[in-house]
Amino acid sequence: MSIEIRRAGPGDEGLFERIADDVFDYAVDRGVLATYLATPGHHFVVALSGGEVVGQVAAVLHRHADLRPVELYIDEVAVAPAFRRQGVAQRMLDEMFALGRSLGCAEAWVGTEADNLAATGLYESRKSSPEPFVMYVFTL
Repeated sequence: MSIEIRRAGPGDEGLFERIADDVFDYAVDRGVLATYLATPGHHFVVALSGGEVVGQVAAVLHRHADLRPVELYIDEVAVAPAFRRQGVAQRMLDEMFALGRSLGCAEAWVGTEADNLAATGLYESRKSSPEPFVMYVFTL
């Protein structure tokens, strides 16, 4: 079956009626989704197979107060298990990177756990290498 890669924006909530397992960490709430899609600087690319969402890339524009260029922060990349290792994530990233370039982004960045071999393999296959990074999480 063919895979359609498309950008999702305001009014596209109906695309998310059918979602394959393991594409999101939690259930998708239509109201929260609508707010995300309508928020300037938030971007979604989805992979669809037969009308079902089988992959997604979520990203946010990261603007700075100084003269640094806008960056595209890739917040999440996920593909349903049955569709992995078929180039779906690569195609979604291509689409998101094209969007980032069209919005004036000079760079895109993403983080993942060091033991996430699928993610590190995907990112390194794109001619990127990991940078040392320490993250602190604060409970609010």
